[in-house]
Amino acid sequence: PFEGVAWSPRPPQGPPQGCFTCISKPPALQQASPVLSPSSAVYLMESKSCKGDSLRPPVPCKHSVEKKTMTNPTTVIEIYPDTTEVNDYYLWSIFNFVYLNFCCLGFIALAYSLKVRDKKLLNDLNGAVEDAKTARLFNITSSALATFCIILIFIFLRYPLTDY
Repeated sequence: PFEGVAWSPRPPQGPPQGCFTCISKPPALQQASPVLSPSSAVYLMESKSCKGDSLRPPVPCKHSVEKKTMTNPTTVIEIYPDTTEVNDYYLWSIFNFVYLNFCCLGFIALAYSLKVRDKKLLNDLNGAVEDAKTARLFNITSSALATFCIILIFIFLRYPLTDY
């Protein structure tokens, strides 16, 4: 049907211009003139799937604003520190609250231990560490003072003051 038609090679093409969304959807063909020469008809049939031939107008990328803002896409991975390493001294605080509650220091230690647990759930590592230090301080103070008082009581029971 196309006798004597010379096949012309396609023009060399570089990489497609535009973003992936614009390239993946080919633009509509231009209206062809009603009378086509056989060579242009063959060229039209040959290059229907080609996105850069001369029959299609160059379509500017409508996503150019996104392309300019996303020149270097990066992935951000938020890594939270392991909050299980923060000791809350909860059992020690309960023991001090129940048995060695000297001047309510065991109760204060228990309150700070509960604050440490709350801050660990909220991933507030700095606040949890500070409250853990405070809970440990109150636990040490409560344990030391209560132990000192118990030792004094045993000494005065063993050696009453009337003997002196």
